[in-house]
Amino acid sequence: MHPLIDNELYQAISYAKSIDEHTGREMLQQFQQTQPALAQTLLEIFPSIIASQEQNMAYLFMDLCFDVLCIFQKAFGPLPSSPLDPNWLANQSMLLETELHSLLNGQNVDPKIKAQLQKRMQARVEGDNPQPALLKILLETIDDFAAESPARVPATQLTQTLMTLAVRLIAQMYMPSVKAH
Repeated sequence: MHPLIDNELYQAISYAKSIDEHTGREMLQQFQQTQPALAQTLLEIFPSIIASQEQNMAYLFMDLCFDVLCIFQKAFGPLPSSPLDPNWLANQSMLLETELHSLLNGQNVDPKIKAQLQKRMQARVEGDNPQPALLKILLETIDDFAAESPARVPATQLTQTLMTLAVRLIAQMYMPSVKAH
């Protein structure tokens, strides 16, 4: 896989925005059937974490995840049919567990420590992200959406962190080293 840039990236984004509802539903069904753990993480678990802070940001997150799936499909071919190695996905989850807990509302974590954990998680996830240009556009989209309503602002960093992680996880579907054997 190569990083998407310039014309290729914008063609893939245009493709994602042009998908009709029927095609989109079929693609999501295929994703949920072939990658059930990843689909549940991206379309249920992460949005519920975001929704605990701001529901509209959770909806935006799900829309952007769909766009990312479409972009990858346009740029790198159909969604891989072999599921990610469950052990790999579990290891990724364990690595991020402490930071994810810090993101949940209601956790008894000192605000300074919570902010540090969030920054550490964001840095870790961004550090090995294979699509920096795509990620930049997604994070700017989240910033723009948050700027439309003061109620959304507190959920901005969380949404951006989970979006960064989502792009990395979707990219992993196209990398043979983490596929099921």
